[in-house]
Amino acid sequence: MQIEIMQSKIHRATVTDANLNYTGSITIARELATAASLVEFQKVDIVNINNGERFSTYVIVGDKKGEICLNGAAARKVAVGDLVIIIAYATIDYKDAKGWQPTIVHVNGENNEILK
Repeated sequence: MQIEIMQSKIHRATVTDANLNYTGSITIARELATAASLVEFQKVDIVNINNGERFSTYVIVGDKKGEICLNGAAARKVAVGDLVIIIAYATIDYKDAKGWQPTIVHVNGENNEILK
């Protein structure tokens, strides 16, 4: 049996931009996408801590350090400065899920990874 499980998340990232006039997606700084094992065009869920909005979109890797930009219709779900959780999922065998450990990337207010 296959189940869907959290692959990784970026926890409490700060939205740096919201671009309504761009094709939908979330632009994530390259260093954060890499740290969270996210790939371009991968589906992610976004949870807005400030207003409770939850929605899905896909990743675009950006070149600006610390960038978290919601694009297109998703831009209406956030405001610059909002805190969001970006969650990616993977499908794995049920038997492998018991030992699974997702990648969790904690960031500070400038979206720099906090190393533990």
